[in-house]
Amino acid sequence: MQWTSLNDLREKYLSFFESKGHLRLPSFPLVPIRDKSLLLINSGMAPMKKFFTGEEEPPRRRVATCQKCIRTPDLERVGHTARHGTYFEMLGNFSFGDYFKEEAIPFAWEFLTKTLEIPENLLWPSIYENDEEAFHIWRDVIGVPEEHIVRLGKADNFWEHGAGPCGPCSEIYFDRGEKYGCGSPDCKPGCDCDRYMEIWNNVFSQFNNDGNGNYTELAQKNIDTGMGLERLACVMQGVDNLFEVDTVRRILDTVCRIAEKTYGQDADDDVSIRVITDHLRSATFMIADGVTPSNEGRGYVLRRILRRASRHGKLLGIRRAFLCEVSEVVIGENKDAYPELVGKHDYILKVISLEEERFQATIDAGLSILRDCIDKTQKDGGKTLSGDDAFKLYDTYGFPVDLTREIAAESGLAVDDEAFRALMEEQRVRARAARGNISGWSDSSKSLLEGMPETVFEGYEKTECTAKVLAILADDMTLDSLSEGEATVILDRTVCYGEGGGQVGDTALMATDSASLSVIDTKKTDGIYLHAVSVREGILNVGDTVTVTLENERRDAIRRNHSACHLLQAALRALLGAHVEQAGSYVDENRLRFDFSHFAAMTAEELAAVENRVNRAILAAIPVDTVVTDIESARKEGAMALFGEKYGDSVRMVKMGDVSCELCGGTHVKTTGMIGLFKILSESSVAAGVRRIEATTGYGVLALLADKDALLTETARELKTNNVNELPRRAVLLREEQKETLRQLESATTKLAEAQLDSLLAKAETKGAIRYLTAKLDMKADAARALCDSIKTRYADMVAVFALVDGEKLNFIACCGADAVKAGAHAGKILGEVSAVTGGRGGGRPDSAMSGGKDISRVDEALKLVESLLP
Repeated sequence: MQWTSLNDLREKYLSFFESKGHLRLPSFPLVPIRDKSLLLINSGMAPMKKFFTGEEEPPRRRVATCQKCIRTPDLERVGHTARHGTYFEMLGNFSFGDYFKEEAIPFAWEFLTKTLEIPENLLWPSIYENDEEAFHIWRDVIGVPEEHIVRLGKADNFWEHGAGPCGPCSEIYFDRGEKYGCGSPDCKPGCDCDRYMEIWNNVFSQFNNDGNGNYTELAQKNIDTGMGLERLACVMQGVDNLFEVDTVRRILDTVCRIAEKTYGQDADDDVSIRVITDHLRSATFMIADGVTPSNEGRGYVLRRILRRASRHGKLLGIRRAFLCEVSEVVIGENKDAYPELVGKHDYILKVISLEEERFQATIDAGLSILRDCIDKTQKDGGKTLSGDDAFKLYDTYGFPVDLTREIAAESGLAVDDEAFRALMEEQRVRARAARGNISGWSDSSKSLLEGMPETVFEGYEKTECTAKVLAILADDMTLDSLSEGEATVILDRTVCYGEGGGQVGDTALMATDSASLSVIDTKKTDGIYLHAVSVREGILNVGDTVTVTLENERRDAIRRNHSACHLLQAALRALLGAHVEQAGSYVDENRLRFDFSHFAAMTAEELAAVENRVNRAILAAIPVDTVVTDIESARKEGAMALFGEKYGDSVRMVKMGDVSCELCGGTHVKTTGMIGLFKILSESSVAAGVRRIEATTGYGVLALLADKDALLTETARELKTNNVNELPRRAVLLREEQKETLRQLESATTKLAEAQLDSLLAKAETKGAIRYLTAKLDMKADAARALCDSIKTRYADMVAVFALVDGEKLNFIACCGADAVKAGAHAGKILGEVSAVTGGRGGGRPDSAMSGGKDISRVDEALKLVESLLP
């Protein structure tokens, strides 16, 4: 039995079962696929439930995996014991109607005793008390002494979950030794002490439970094996808990280094160190699998663990952002087994950084207010923190209620969860009411719509229709007629699209034989279309029959931009990843705007690739099909829905070949070729984790090209040429002139610095064989570097440290002459200590270094430190 690393154990296990005819599958994502019963994958068999039930055909009858898992029911206990963790890996070998006990048990024994060379006398199998078949295999086939086989009852060794497949288990325990035991002569597996650790569990799925306690044999019997990788590593490395396992310990040591703490010296510190270590493992893998922080579902789980880790960093005295530094180590320790961590490295760190930054901005104020609330509650003799306080902390300071509950519990208080939930519901009602307002209409205006029938929309197929005027509304009143000014007209049918789904409302001409009105906007609410009109001539009466004719050129431009928006989302998801979700959109006749979830600014190369992908789809002239169907059928077709949007029984699916399929009520082109061309205008940030792309299509691209041509012509004129093709050469000449000017400026800067040198040297002091000089300079960095170069060249025994203060910006620069370096002076180490006094960091070579600072008020204190840092 030799010490084996966690990563080697994983590989040994999977290779062993490959040699037994198993298909090695990669870990499934932590986000369940087509399974709404789980927020996150929490066991090795969870992603393969449908293989066991027969709903789906497995890729092979024998499968082996190492599955990433997250479990959070005991989140508050993580850190307080060394046993609990939210993230773990589960090794598993599975048989879907292939082999059963007679092979599963020998496989387990061979791997443990032959491959890992664990002494047989340290392994104790357990069986379900009535499973004579398993007992026979263990005793007569494997050769385990009868006294080493433990029979346990249904609570321990029979797996079932309500009605359905179930069966007995056979576990294998490792004897850790008497020092972990309870001292009882009857101590064996099943005892509550820590001596016997379960490392392998074979579940023999052989019965069907009808839900009433009646069991019948299954025609297809399955094997479901579970073995915690970290737990097995504890055995093979001779350590007490998962935090001591090699890969996890390196993460833990990183936390200790950042916090400048030693693990094992202080119980409270150890709790925080374990919390951060575990939570960053979970967070890193969750983000890699597409989970982003939010206030709901699995996103809320991620937010909770990141903010809990951040808070425990505060408890350790860490006063800077540090979670990304820990995540880097998580990625490094797991990159070979999970290469997706490397591919999403920058994305993972960006998500963590933004969430930490968001929480850090409010945590100090929030903790202070929470402490005041706790103090007041205790002073008043209360035992429960009010729901109002918990809600304020959540709503204003971003404290997950679980975190408030945990901190309150540390002071012996509970939280009024019922009152908190009531306040949350009130907030949701207010939000729904705010969303229900129709474009600024007053309540009295909305009451005028009561009893109105829904408007029949014919604008998908037609550009003109005949309609009846049902109502004319103005100044919160109904009118019988309209002869001048503006008002809102409601018709029984229309071809005008009402603003919605990010698409602006249509404009049109509304006319009777004796009247003409401009439709300047169209909105809708509760199925009623509201036409904002301006009278051009004549009188419009309620009951009139009107002809509504779209401004078709404008509608066509809107269609182009809306269809391009769908192609843009498809391109972003294909190139950036499935984490891209629509966060908002706006489409009019001039441009499109698309907001989406992504945690980093897009590079020029990424934008070019997206633009190219969209234009390729346009030039392919893909037919655009629209189908009205039910929501489930649309989802089976792969249609993308807007996250959080509620859809009715009937939905409209817009499909562009194999490129894009979305639920959408907007208007679209008939083929992608009608879009013409697509050009991105800008990419920017809207909010934390949300990016925005603005673009244009069709005639908008032509107008853009015309503007660019005009700009080039004007630039050429300014550079004294009539040929725009000459611009690159003229730019090179201009750059060379600029370089010469800069060279002359640098020369003047050097002379200026040297002119100050004599006056500075008069302030130099001596320590041993070294002369040293410190000063605050009102000087640019280039001039300071020139001054340092001059000092090093002319004064070999000199050490100089300067603070450069430029408004609110602070930098330090240091240099050491050759003799000073030989005497032990080191510019980089000196600046590391000096800049730290002001909250900065930095360093450099022995002879020269530069660093940044933050707190300008502590510059004098920092410079005084220099003498003590000299040899």
